[in-house]
Amino acid sequence: MSDVDPLKALSDIASDAHTRIQAAHKHINPVLEVRRGMRDSGIPADVMTIDCLRTRRRITLILHDNQPGVLLYQFVTIDDEVGDEFQGMALSEVSAQTLVDWMQDYFG
Repeated sequence: MSDVDPLKALSDIASDAHTRIQAAHKHINPVLEVRRGMRDSGIPADVMTIDCLRTRRRITLILHDNQPGVLLYQFVTIDDEVGDEFQGMALSEVSAQTLVDWMQDYFG
């Protein structure tokens, strides 16, 4: 598992979740984006956002180099962008179903 790029693993999970959500919930239509801004500004982290344009809500996912194997996440609005408080869970425990559940609950 250590040979797998965490961002690639997360991207694959998110892509699978995106496909499942679109099949089950046409009204949600999430937009996935990988952002390079933090890394470009010297912060050793990769960011992925999942947006619901209809509700203006965003799920922010962060893989920080200083916390390997941990997915940091928060639920915010697109307008707020990023809040101060992040929750964390082991990346190995994150599945496509985890993201589907979050999108259903938060965007639905």
